Amino acid sequence: TSSYLNLAKNFTIENAALFASMFYLGMTISRLISGFITEKLKDKTMVRIGYLISLSGIILLLIPTNMKVIPIIALLLTGIGCGPIYPSLIHYAPIAFDKKYSQIIIGLQMAFAYTGSTFMPPLFGLIATHINIKLFPRFFLIFTLIGFILIEILFHKKRQEN
Repeated sequence: TSSYLNLAKNFTIENAALFASMFYLGMTISRLISGFITEKLKDKTMVRIGYLISLSGIILLLIPTNMKVIPIIALLLTGIGCGPIYPSLIHYAPIAFDKKYSQIIIGLQMAFAYTGSTFMPPLFGLIATHINIKLFPRFFLIFTLIGFILIEILFHKKRQEN
């Protein structure tokens, strides 16, 4: 994110590093807030709201502008959206899958989350090096859409079972 802000959006190195943290600030804020409202909203609703907020942030990041505030707001929104997704999916596992399999499913969710956070940055690093760093929002958009579509398929299948 900081490389994108520096190289594609012309932020100074210092400001790029500072404002890249907006994603994590947004995630922290939304995890705190979602912890209080999770009892009022169902896991599926929390996940859907999270994805929609993230997608709005990513779409904002795609807007070609020289206004420095736009990518900052976009990263904050994307982080806010990402905040409730992971905990809500972990909490939803015993509902989506038989309770006797839920520990295995949660273990897989955690393993894939760590695998993704380990391998996605270097994968995009290769893309940025060999193609263009300006593809960052599209890369982010593609994988967010894949996650959203897959979770909607799971929700749909679960609805059909009931």
